[in-house]
Formats: sequence, structure tokens, C-alpha cells
Amino acid sequence: MSSFSADSRPATRRPAPPAAERPGFAGFGAVVPPAQAIAISGLRKVYRGGAAAKPALDAVDLVIPRGSLYGLLGPNGAGKSTLINILAGLVLKTAGRVSIWGIDIDAAPRQARAAIGVVPQELNIDPFFTPREMLDMHAGFYGVPRGERKTDEILAAVGLADKANAYARTLSGGMRRRLLVAKALVHSPPVLVLDEPTAGVDVALRRQLWSHVRALSAAGTTILLTTHYLEEAEELCDHIAIIDRGKVVVAERTEDLLRRLDDKSLTITIAERLSALPETLQGFHLELVPHGGGPARLVFRYRPSRTARGDLRAELQASGLTILDLATEEADLQDIFLQLTGTQAAARGKP
Repeated sequence: MSSFSADSRPATRRPAPPAAERPGFAGFGAVVPPAQAIAISGLRKVYRGGAAAKPALDAVDLVIPRGSLYGLLGPNGAGKSTLINILAGLVLKTAGRVSIWGIDIDAAPRQARAAIGVVPQELNIDPFFTPREMLDMHAGFYGVPRGERKTDEILAAVGLADKANAYARTLSGGMRRRLLVAKALVHSPPVLVLDEPTAGVDVALRRQLWSHVRALSAAGTTILLTTHYLEEAEELCDHIAIIDRGKVVVAERTEDLLRRLDDKSLTITIAERLSALPETLQGFHLELVPHGGGPARLVFRYRPSRTARGDLRAELQASGLTILDLATEEADLQDIFLQLTGTQAAARGKP
């Protein structure tokens, strides 16, 4: 005679919780979205390695507005990866407060992690799964019911619809990058972190990835981007923070940051050959650059906030010189980055 025990009872499947109660993005739609997608205050992280261990993050304060495309820049070892790993729940902070989409990562860690999608720098993809299987499995981890999954829609958005049933091991490096982005989107997070997403990829793929990033940003996703390609951060991001030695040295709107270096140069190519500056131009501190026996070049370095170029142009015309070409060069994000991270001298050797 067999006995009946609790362990032998048939298992019953618990119904999925309503969308408003799940920790994914759909659940957050029931409340008013916060003004700050990420809010960090007094964040500190010390990796234990002895009494003299230096903090990887030291009193970091950072606010990332909802809907922004925010660039996080810094040299290697500055603390960027530590900050991202704390946001993702992979590293425990030593001190400070962090909230994602208005959710404190200590008070509600599961809900906070569900509000963020992270695209890592490493290609951590199982080669024996297809993209469709991988996205379905990842959505299941976040408790997204099958009827609400957007697997095919996401694969189409990242240009992998025709590879949905191909094994991941057959995908090119660029396709695997896009698959990482797709994995991070399966639970529709309001915040997406891209950690060096274009490291080591070709120019064509880089443009494709940035096209997807712009589309996500236009749809309302808040994006935190780390990159060593400063020209990309300058072109894409509306806000930029620079971190160095565990501290945030600046966090501003990109346009305000670019105005920090009030420095421009104007190169004037003239038809005449000159061995010395005309007397009327002596007061402008021009540099005369001979050009191999041909037309001379005059280099005028100035601060736009203090100097008007109109006076120089008038004096050039009054001197009877014929202007062949004008070229302006101004400080860019690379100059600012080098200055703020303590390597200003290296900016002089910038190509």
C-alpha cells in the first residue's frame, strides 16, 4: 500500500503576477516616472586588499536625468566598471546611496536590477543557443510571460531577424554585439547601460550600433554609455561625466562642457610670400608660418569670449594681403578630457 506525502503531490504552476506587480519596465508604467533615472550620492567602494587599499570609488555623486543619453568617460582604472557593476548588482558598495528608476538598490535590489539592462564589454554568449532561444530564456529569468515577450520584435530591431534560428557560434563578432543589446532589452528596462559596446568592432558596425542607440533614446530609454571613443561621446551624448581615480571631476551638459576650454585658433593662408609680419598686424600676436617658399600662413590663437576676429580681418584687408583660405580649430572633448584627467601636457601632442 503506497502512502501519499506532500512531496508526491502533483506540482501546480503558479500563475504569473499581473504586469503591474512584476519588477520589469511594464510594472513601472503604473507610476509616475522619476525625474532621475539614476541617482548616486556619496558612493564609495573599497576592495579589501590591505590597510592601504585605495578606494575604487570615492564619494561619487551623480544624477542621470530620465531620457538622457549620458556618457561616462575616464581613463582605464578610473572606476567606471566598478560603478556599472554596482548598478547591475554584481558588486556590493562600501557606502553611499544608489537608486535606479527611483528604486533604492538596498531596499529593493530585485526591482532595481529589473529596471536596468546591461550590455557588457565581454561577449558572454552561449554558443549552443540560437538568438531566439537565448532571448526567450533571458525573458524567463525576468518573469516575462510568453504572451508578453517581444523576441521577434527585438531581433528585428537589432538586425538579427534572419539569424533568429542560427546557433550563436555561427554569428560574426558584430552580430554577437547586437545580440548582447537584444538580451538587455528583453524585459523592457527603462535604463540601458552600454559598457564599451563598440570596442574592437569595425566602422560599419559601429555606425549600425549607434543607429540603434539613437532609436532607443528617441523612444524614451535612458542610456548610460561608457566609451574610449571620445568623438562618439561628443556626437551622441547630451550629458557627459568624466571620472578619474574614483572621483567625478566633471558632470555637465555636453555643450556646456565643450565651452570650458575657451580656446580657438584661426589659420589664414595668404597668396603673398612674407618674410616678416606687416607692421599693421604686429599687435595681433600672429605666428608667421612659411610654407615651403609658397603662400604663407598666419596662425591666430585667441579666446572667443575676449577677442573679436573682425578687427583682424579688417587689418588684413587694409594691409593689401590676399586671403586664400581660412581654417578654424577649436578645443574638443579630447582636449577637455586630457586636461581634467591630469594629462593636459599630452594634449599638445594630439594628432
